[in-house]
Amino acid sequence: MRAFRCDDRVLGNQEIAARTRLPKPTVSRLTHTLTELGYLNYNPEFGKYELGTSVLALGHAALANFDIRELAQPHMRALADANNVGIGLAAPNRLSMVYIEYCAPPTRVILRVDLGLRLPMIETATGLAYLSSIDDVERQRLVQRLRRRHGPEWPQLEQRIATAREELAAHGYCIKIGAWDPNVNAIATPLAAPEGTGIYVLTCTAPSFLADRDRLANDIDPQLVTLAKRVSGDIANDTRPRDSRRKKTA
Repeated sequence: MRAFRCDDRVLGNQEIAARTRLPKPTVSRLTHTLTELGYLNYNPEFGKYELGTSVLALGHAALANFDIRELAQPHMRALADANNVGIGLAAPNRLSMVYIEYCAPPTRVILRVDLGLRLPMIETATGLAYLSSIDDVERQRLVQRLRRRHGPEWPQLEQRIATAREELAAHGYCIKIGAWDPNVNAIATPLAAPEGTGIYVLTCTAPSFLADRDRLANDIDPQLVTLAKRVSGDIANDTRPRDSRRKKTA
């Protein structure tokens, strides 16, 4: 199921096998089972598969468990509206970062972000902020996997991580100018949930003509850092029983 990307409508068994590196007979058995369970639909027009509604139900259940979304959203909305930028909250997923909340700017221009959007960890401000803020043991575990995936590109990418760690230590943020998308600039800062329950990342994304490096670093980042502190404080002071939080979110 991870073989499906945001720009994929349908995939055939051969495409899924190529992306997952699983034998085609194994893929055929898996797609048959997932279709029976409603996670995939067979599209006879193309002779391929598309994601089914069971995926949406599963995703909704997963999002409902992120209490941090409910606590962060009002602060994120205020920051997005005040600065006409997009403010996102992302969580790690394997070697990617996934948006679990996003507040679009009041004026929608160029950039569209949907919940569940996956960002490559090694190529984005969001991912580099996460890699730079986790403990050494977890970072080395991810680094080993990234090294295997990227092969010959790795020396350059390893330097990128080192630079991001220095940037985060010195300034409290990681910034990328037109890296993942040449028309989009981004800045990100980690949000450590209290009691060691996880590290998330708050990020600001905006078209380059609305937010250059100076504006991101000098204007937006102090507000992102303040927002991270407020959300961490709200989590620490949230005394509601966990069951009642889930009911409200659902």
